[in-house]
Amino acid sequence: MQALIRCANKEDLGTLREFLMKASLGTDGLTDETVEYFLLLEDEDGAIKGTLGMEAFAEGGLLRSLVVSPGQAEKDIVLLITQMMQLAKEKGIRNLFLATNKGVALPFFELLGFEKVDRDLLPAELYSLEHIRHVFNVDNSLFLKFSL
Repeated sequence: MQALIRCANKEDLGTLREFLMKASLGTDGLTDETVEYFLLLEDEDGAIKGTLGMEAFAEGGLLRSLVVSPGQAEKDIVLLITQMMQLAKEKGIRNLFLATNKGVALPFFELLGFEKVDRDLLPAELYSLEHIRHVFNVDNSLFLKFSL
């Protein structure tokens, strides 16, 4: 079974929102303008099997909404992340950030080249993003950065 990764577009908005809500993730900030910052992982029938989004700010981007259906291979997750790095580069983004409260995810992201960042060293623009406000309220949130 060959998975396909592509950029989301306005026509995908409803299906993408539904997919994220099923995974109990927020859809704040997901609009006609921002949907093109989401990648979709689809099966050969066009059903969404995974997604990864990015909120852009200044020269940075915050990864968000990484969701994959149960049974998706780890290589599909790696592919989603590497494709997002490519998309970020094309959009002129220099640093990608991600926040997680799952310490077990650290080694995985570090293998991909992300480095842990202290909360105090995060760029000020990051604080204005809607998605990040929720993250700052979680005590055990970890922040990682990848320089493109």
